[in-house]
Amino acid sequence: MFSTLHIRSPSSTTTEFTVTTRPPPSLRRTITTVLTNLLRVLALITIAILLLSQHSLLPAELRFLQRPPIDPKFLYPVSLVCLWIISLRGYTEESLLVIRSLGLQTSTTAGTCWGMGRRTRFIPTEKVRDVVVNEGFVGMEVRFYVAVIVEGDGGLVVVFPTLLPNRRVCEQVWRGARRCLYQPDAKKASGPGDDKV
Repeated sequence: MFSTLHIRSPSSTTTEFTVTTRPPPSLRRTITTVLTNLLRVLALITIAILLLSQHSLLPAELRFLQRPPIDPKFLYPVSLVCLWIISLRGYTEESLLVIRSLGLQTSTTAGTCWGMGRRTRFIPTEKVRDVVVNEGFVGMEVRFYVAVIVEGDGGLVVVFPTLLPNRRVCEQVWRGARRCLYQPDAKKASGPGDDKV
């Protein structure tokens, strides 16, 4: 799976690492996004009209669908499935936000446009024992991952659990996170602005 690392470092004590499967911007991608959004709006309007035609919420002169094309007992499940399908995003983003005086925040955003698939965990600085690069098995393959050792927690907190980026990205995140957490005169982890790797 193709993934890209974005590093944002507004100060020497704050760094955000984001790994995403979102493709880089291009003319083709922009056109596809516009067409997809238009289809989503059209689908939402269609679903709203079908649902409203089942109820007496509309005035009689606006009820042009007296007999909807879908049996009423299937209308609600079909509408929910359609809403779920049009809300799919097509890419996943996972991030690690390091703030020296506060702690670490890991987040995974997958699935929907409305952020319903977002999982976030905050670990205070005083509970962070270490940030490590470890290796483990996924199926029959060895994969590297970044993990946080948390005091009082039985296991490791895996930072990018869904995407599991390659070793080079893991090492870069590990170095940047440790620099931000532990070095008193840490320079910016990535220079000005956003970097892509």
